[in-house]
Amino acid sequence: MELMATAMHAAQTKLDVAAANLANVSSTNFHKSLVRATLGPAGLVAQRSFDASPGPLRRTGRAFDLAVAGAGAMRVRDGFGRIWSERSASFERNAAGNLIDPSGRVLLGGTRPLVAGPDATIDANGVVRDADRYAGRVSLTPGASLESGFLEAPNVDAVREMVGILVAERSFETAQKTLVALDETRQKDADDVARVKA
Repeated sequence: MELMATAMHAAQTKLDVAAANLANVSSTNFHKSLVRATLGPAGLVAQRSFDASPGPLRRTGRAFDLAVAGAGAMRVRDGFGRIWSERSASFERNAAGNLIDPSGRVLLGGTRPLVAGPDATIDANGVVRDADRYAGRVSLTPGASLESGFLEAPNVDAVREMVGILVAERSFETAQKTLVALDETRQKDADDVARVKA
Protein backbone atom coordinates (compact mmCIF):
# COMPACT_ATOMS: atom_id res chain seq x y z
CA MET A 1 0.00 0.00 0.00
CA GLU A 2 2.75 2.42 1.01
CA LEU A 3 4.78 1.38 -2.02
CA MET A 4 1.88 2.31 -4.32
CA ALA A 5 1.54 5.69 -2.61
CA THR A 6 5.24 6.44 -3.13
CA ALA A 7 4.94 5.29 -6.76
CA MET A 8 2.07 7.75 -7.24
CA HIS A 9 4.14 10.52 -5.66
CA ALA A 10 7.13 9.74 -7.92
CA ALA A 11 4.87 9.72 -11.01
CA GLN A 12 3.32 13.04 -9.95
CA THR A 13 6.80 14.58 -9.52
CA LYS A 14 7.81 13.38 -12.99
CA LEU A 15 4.59 14.80 -14.42
CA ASP A 16 5.11 18.20 -12.74
CA VAL A 17 8.73 18.48 -13.93
CA ALA A 18 7.93 17.44 -17.52
CA ALA A 19 5.04 19.93 -17.64
CA ALA A 20 7.27 22.76 -16.32
CA ASN A 21 9.97 21.88 -18.88
CA LEU A 22 7.42 21.85 -21.70
CA ALA A 23 5.95 25.18 -20.58
CA ASN A 24 9.41 26.75 -20.99
CA VAL A 25 10.21 25.25 -24.39
CA SER A 26 10.50 28.74 -25.90
CA SER A 27 12.07 30.54 -22.90
CA THR A 28 15.55 31.88 -23.64
CA ASN A 29 18.26 30.51 -21.30
CA PHE A 30 15.92 27.98 -19.68
CA HIS A 31 17.61 24.79 -18.47
CA LYS A 32 15.39 21.80 -17.92
CA SER A 33 14.99 19.84 -14.72
CA LEU A 34 15.43 16.09 -14.57
CA VAL A 35 13.81 13.49 -12.31
CA ARG A 36 15.48 10.26 -11.28
CA ALA A 37 13.42 7.64 -9.43
CA THR A 38 15.23 5.21 -7.16
CA LEU A 39 13.84 2.33 -5.12
CA GLY A 40 14.83 2.44 -1.48
CA PRO A 41 13.54 1.21 1.90
CA ALA A 42 10.79 3.83 1.82
CA GLY A 43 9.70 2.87 -1.70
CA LEU A 44 10.17 4.90 -4.86
CA VAL A 45 11.90 8.22 -4.27
CA ALA A 46 11.94 10.89 -6.99
CA GLN A 47 14.96 13.18 -6.94
CA ARG A 48 15.07 16.38 -8.97
CA SER A 49 18.23 17.69 -10.57
CA PHE A 50 19.16 20.53 -12.90
CA ASP A 51 20.48 19.92 -16.42
CA ALA A 52 23.20 22.52 -17.00
CA SER A 53 23.99 21.37 -20.54
CA PRO A 54 23.87 24.28 -23.02
CA GLY A 55 20.95 24.74 -25.35
CA PRO A 56 21.33 25.41 -29.08
CA LEU A 57 22.12 28.96 -30.20
CA ARG A 58 19.37 30.82 -32.03
CA ARG A 59 20.28 33.63 -34.46
CA THR A 60 18.60 36.98 -33.76
CA GLY A 61 20.81 39.34 -35.76
CA ARG A 62 20.88 41.93 -32.93
CA ALA A 63 24.47 42.97 -32.17
CA PHE A 64 23.87 43.10 -28.41
CA ASP A 65 22.20 39.71 -28.18
CA LEU A 66 25.11 37.73 -26.76
CA ALA A 67 25.50 34.01 -26.11
CA VAL A 68 28.42 31.96 -24.86
CA ALA A 69 29.31 29.08 -27.16
CA GLY A 70 30.31 25.89 -25.33
CA ALA A 71 31.35 26.10 -21.69
CA GLY A 72 31.76 29.29 -19.69
CA ALA A 73 29.85 32.49 -19.05
CA MET A 74 29.89 36.28 -19.20
CA ARG A 75 30.07 38.29 -16.01
CA VAL A 76 27.42 40.83 -15.06
CA ARG A 77 26.91 42.95 -11.92
CA ASP A 78 23.62 43.76 -10.24
CA GLY A 79 22.62 46.95 -8.43
CA PHE A 80 23.94 45.55 -5.12
CA GLY A 81 27.42 44.98 -6.55
CA ARG A 82 27.04 41.20 -6.74
CA ILE A 83 28.73 39.46 -9.69
CA TRP A 84 26.70 36.91 -11.64
CA SER A 85 27.57 34.50 -14.42
CA GLU A 86 25.30 34.63 -17.45
CA ARG A 87 25.38 32.43 -20.55
CA SER A 88 23.09 34.47 -22.78
CA ALA A 89 21.15 37.72 -22.67
CA SER A 90 19.54 40.34 -24.86
CA PHE A 91 21.39 43.48 -23.75
CA GLU A 92 20.18 47.05 -24.23
CA ARG A 93 22.30 50.21 -24.08
CA ASN A 94 21.43 52.69 -21.35
CA ALA A 95 22.08 56.46 -21.49
CA ALA A 96 25.69 55.95 -20.32
CA GLY A 97 26.35 53.37 -23.05
CA ASN A 98 26.43 50.43 -20.61
CA LEU A 99 24.90 47.15 -21.76
CA ILE A 100 22.07 46.12 -19.44
CA ASP A 101 20.40 42.68 -19.37
CA PRO A 102 16.61 42.18 -18.84
CA SER A 103 17.21 41.84 -15.06
CA GLY A 104 18.93 45.25 -14.91
CA ARG A 105 22.43 43.82 -14.50
CA VAL A 106 25.32 45.52 -16.28
CA LEU A 107 27.74 43.64 -18.54
CA LEU A 108 31.31 43.87 -17.25
CA GLY A 109 34.52 44.54 -19.12
CA GLY A 110 37.09 43.42 -16.54
CA THR A 111 35.84 44.81 -13.24
CA ARG A 112 34.04 47.84 -14.69
CA PRO A 113 30.82 48.21 -16.66
CA LEU A 114 31.45 47.91 -20.37
CA VAL A 115 30.71 50.99 -22.50
CA ALA A 116 29.68 50.49 -26.12
CA GLY A 117 28.42 52.82 -28.81
CA PRO A 118 25.19 52.07 -30.68
CA ASP A 119 27.11 50.63 -33.65
CA ALA A 120 29.71 48.71 -31.63
CA THR A 121 30.64 45.16 -32.60
CA ILE A 122 31.68 42.31 -30.31
CA ASP A 123 33.83 39.44 -31.58
CA ALA A 124 34.17 35.82 -30.40
CA ASN A 125 36.88 36.79 -27.88
CA GLY A 126 34.61 39.44 -26.37
CA VAL A 127 36.57 42.34 -27.88
CA VAL A 128 34.35 45.39 -28.33
CA ARG A 129 35.13 47.70 -31.24
CA ASP A 130 33.46 51.05 -31.73
CA ALA A 131 34.10 52.55 -35.20
CA ASP A 132 37.16 50.29 -35.52
CA ARG A 133 38.48 51.58 -32.19
CA TYR A 134 39.11 49.18 -29.29
CA ALA A 135 36.47 49.93 -26.64
CA GLY A 136 37.00 47.11 -24.15
CA ARG A 137 36.53 43.39 -23.70
CA VAL A 138 33.57 41.47 -22.29
CA SER A 139 34.51 39.76 -19.04
CA LEU A 140 34.35 36.03 -19.86
CA THR A 141 35.25 33.00 -17.77
CA PRO A 142 38.40 31.20 -19.04
CA GLY A 143 37.87 29.18 -22.20
CA ALA A 144 34.56 30.85 -23.12
CA SER A 145 33.87 32.26 -26.58
CA LEU A 146 31.10 34.66 -27.49
CA GLU A 147 28.54 34.78 -30.28
CA SER A 148 27.10 38.19 -31.09
CA GLY A 149 23.63 38.19 -32.66
CA PHE A 150 22.61 34.93 -30.97
CA LEU A 151 20.69 33.84 -27.88
CA GLU A 152 20.79 30.45 -26.19
CA ALA A 153 17.56 28.53 -26.70
CA PRO A 154 16.31 26.22 -23.93
CA ASN A 155 17.84 22.75 -23.70
CA VAL A 156 14.34 21.23 -23.79
CA ASP A 157 13.20 18.64 -26.33
CA ALA A 158 9.44 19.26 -26.65
CA VAL A 159 8.65 15.80 -28.03
CA ARG A 160 10.62 14.06 -25.28
CA GLU A 161 8.83 16.11 -22.62
CA MET A 162 5.39 15.31 -24.10
CA VAL A 163 6.28 11.60 -24.07
CA GLY A 164 7.46 12.04 -20.47
CA ILE A 165 4.09 13.56 -19.54
CA LEU A 166 2.20 10.64 -21.11
CA VAL A 167 4.42 8.05 -19.38
CA ALA A 168 4.07 9.81 -16.01
CA GLU A 169 0.27 10.02 -16.39
CA ARG A 170 0.07 6.29 -17.20
CA SER A 171 2.33 5.42 -14.25
CA PHE A 172 0.17 7.51 -11.93
CA GLU A 173 -3.05 5.92 -13.23
CA THR A 174 -1.61 2.39 -12.91
CA ALA A 175 -0.49 3.01 -9.32
CA GLN A 176 -3.87 4.56 -8.51
CA LYS A 177 -5.81 1.60 -9.96
CA THR A 178 -3.59 -0.84 -8.08
CA LEU A 179 -4.22 1.06 -4.84
CA VAL A 180 -7.99 0.98 -5.42
CA ALA A 181 -7.86 -2.78 -6.19
CA LEU A 182 -5.89 -3.41 -2.97
CA ASP A 183 -8.43 -1.40 -0.96
CA GLU A 184 -11.30 -3.38 -2.51
CA THR A 185 -9.55 -6.69 -1.78
CA ARG A 186 -8.95 -5.70 1.85
CA GLN A 187 -12.56 -4.63 2.24
CA LYS A 188 -13.79 -7.93 0.73
CA ASP A 189 -11.51 -9.90 3.09
CA ALA A 190 -12.81 -7.92 6.06
CA ASP A 191 -16.44 -8.57 4.98
CA ASP A 192 -15.71 -12.32 4.59
CA VAL A 193 -14.18 -12.48 8.10
CA ALA A 194 -17.20 -10.64 9.53
CA ARG A 195 -19.60 -13.14 7.84
CA VAL A 196 -17.65 -16.13 9.18
CA LYS A 197 -17.73 -14.73 12.70
CA ALA A 198 -21.47 -14.13 12.44
